[in-house]
Amino acid sequence: MTDTPAHPPASSRLPAFEIAAVAPFAALAVLVLLGFLVNHSFLSLENLTNVLTRSAFIAIIGVGATFVISAGGLDLSVGSMAAFVASIMILFMNSGIMGFGLEAIAVAMLLAVLVGALCGLGNGMITTLGRIEPFIVTLGTMGIFRALTIFLAAGGSIAMKSQDMRGLYRPIYFGALFGVPIPIVVIAAMGAIGAFVFYRTAFGRHVVAVGSSEDVARYSGIRVNRVRTITYVIQGVCVAVAVLVYVPRLGAATATTGLLWELQAITAVVIGGTALRGGVGRIWGTICGALILEVVGNIMVLSDLVSEYLIGAVQGAIIIIAMLVQRSLMRQR
Repeated sequence: MTDTPAHPPASSRLPAFEIAAVAPFAALAVLVLLGFLVNHSFLSLENLTNVLTRSAFIAIIGVGATFVISAGGLDLSVGSMAAFVASIMILFMNSGIMGFGLEAIAVAMLLAVLVGALCGLGNGMITTLGRIEPFIVTLGTMGIFRALTIFLAAGGSIAMKSQDMRGLYRPIYFGALFGVPIPIVVIAAMGAIGAFVFYRTAFGRHVVAVGSSEDVARYSGIRVNRVRTITYVIQGVCVAVAVLVYVPRLGAATATTGLLWELQAITAVVIGGTALRGGVGRIWGTICGALILEVVGNIMVLSDLVSEYLIGAVQGAIIIIAMLVQRSLMRQR
């Protein structure tokens, strides 16, 4: 009597992790086709460039969120943090301490990165040393950063006062490098750096180990608190880089700057294939997820299928569906 395997051979079916890796890109391809069918101008170079450029903020923040979530953490403060960092940056440029030229812009950019890193460090240290759930910590700092922004803006907005400085800074968002819009170049650069750190360094392996099992990682000699804290610092730096690209777009920061960016960043991470429970991270999948969100919004604007005012509702539905799909794939493994 010949024994028959209870399950089909591994080679006869695509592993769940491979499906999760390919799915975001397949979904993006389907959406691009749908966009073309809805409105043929969707595939115009101008529209595609606009979609890629507008996705820069969430894609860049999403790179940092991938590290945090892969390590078993969560950051709900990224939108409020972006508003706070942008406020500090603009106030520094308006102060005139370094004049109103390129030197002042360069120093303001470094200041923004430093403030973002410190905000991330605060989130990480409170979470690890205080042994408080990251959901609670970042929910609290979300309120703190938003309130500080409103205070600094006196309930209004903080705008760049120097028109000369605005003119010098505008190319960071509206300019191009070798014909490629600078925000797209920044997405590619942040993705490449994030992917290298995540996939090619010991720190990246430690992030995955901590997210997979904190106890096993600790027994393996990994400094769990240090790894998790650093992921929040990376998140803060990514928020700051997104702000560097965002500020020249409008030249101002308000109480609504970065509103719902945390929802969009987490959604991009989840639909990109990163497990919300930790232990699995996909940098390029996250960037693809950010593109998916922007493409969905763009299709809604170009068509009359769904009101563009429901973009937030659609994004909320997307993250719920993505979580259901993730759970289904995990059960198949």
